[in-house]
Amino acid sequence: MTAEDTPVTSPTQRVLAVVLFNLLVYIVIGLPNAVLTIFVQNTLGYSTTIAGLAFSLQYLATFAARPSAGRLVDSRGPKPVVVIGLVACLLSGIAMLAAGLLAHLPALSLSIIFLSRLFLGWAESWAATGVIVWNIRRVGTKNTSVAISWNGICSYGGIALGAPVGAALAHLAAPFGGLNSVGGLSALLPLLGLIIIAFYTGVKPLPSTDKPLPFKSALRLVFPHGMALAMGGIGFGAISSFLALYYEVHHWSGAGHTLTVFGVVFVAIRFLFASQIGRRGGANVAIVSLSVEAVGLALLGFVHTPIASVIGAALTGAGFSLLFPALGVLAVNRAGPQNRGAALGAYSIFIDLAIACSGLLLGQIIEYSNYTIMFLTAAFCSLVGIGISRALGQRRG
Repeated sequence: MTAEDTPVTSPTQRVLAVVLFNLLVYIVIGLPNAVLTIFVQNTLGYSTTIAGLAFSLQYLATFAARPSAGRLVDSRGPKPVVVIGLVACLLSGIAMLAAGLLAHLPALSLSIIFLSRLFLGWAESWAATGVIVWNIRRVGTKNTSVAISWNGICSYGGIALGAPVGAALAHLAAPFGGLNSVGGLSALLPLLGLIIIAFYTGVKPLPSTDKPLPFKSALRLVFPHGMALAMGGIGFGAISSFLALYYEVHHWSGAGHTLTVFGVVFVAIRFLFASQIGRRGGANVAIVSLSVEAVGLALLGFVHTPIASVIGAALTGAGFSLLFPALGVLAVNRAGPQNRGAALGAYSIFIDLAIACSGLLLGQIIEYSNYTIMFLTAAFCSLVGIGISRALGQRRG
């Protein structure tokens, strides 16, 4: 029995001690969700496509950082990777604060926002990858689903908490409102994390006589699971990138609260039904999840009322909730203990790329058609994911 397979009395308690760092990073990710695209379009005067690009840059950076995160977790251990992720998150918050202060210089402010989003994407990749592998090492491979599920609970719980807080901060009186206060809090939270993590003891990388798994090999290993995940990620991107603008177009209030409903439902489903992955099988859970997500997105596309938008966002959150762990437990364990970081990084790339592309492509759809077509396009992608998941289930059978 290896060190990472040693049983522990309370896996959840051990997971929570480390997943705190991921929670802090994702609160920072959630803070500008109901603010950023509106700031870029209304305050700085840029188009919907540029606003979508500003949002999506975070996920492009996360995508680019995944290979290095997985490789360093396997070779150096997870704690140093998490520390660097928190430093990148701190730099993102400082840049966001600067962008808010320089709103009277639109081009410069936008450039600094782009820089902030790149730092935040780096932070997300390194912190999330490091925290998951660190927790798997702490609780053993039999509790991999516990580590991944709680990571998701804190991730999207952080977004659900950060979105309304960011919206409230944005409405403060000048000079404290807007991106100024959002950026200030975005710098304070990772600084707190850096202070706390200094008191933690890390785990050493697992010894291995084999060569590290090349990233391309890891990518091929998890490709079908990643593609199904990516199809569901388009719907998440539609909600995260454009729900605030969707509310703005219809002159509704409460976008931040709707994003909170999305996150709260996500967390509740993950908390209550994560055990179904082991009982029903990952592919079956993915099929149900994508079906629920498709219904939620279709509701947003066809019914344009505040109540329908809340229900649609809730269904989308419920559907997306179990998708990552349902397919991720199977995908990550295929690479073996010594290459778990590489496999996790490769698998996670698919959701990064899906969300990054959705900000650009769905923004174009909005500009050349309308929000109905945008949401229905995302719903269709979920249906494609169902087909891939069915094929995965049949293949495993």
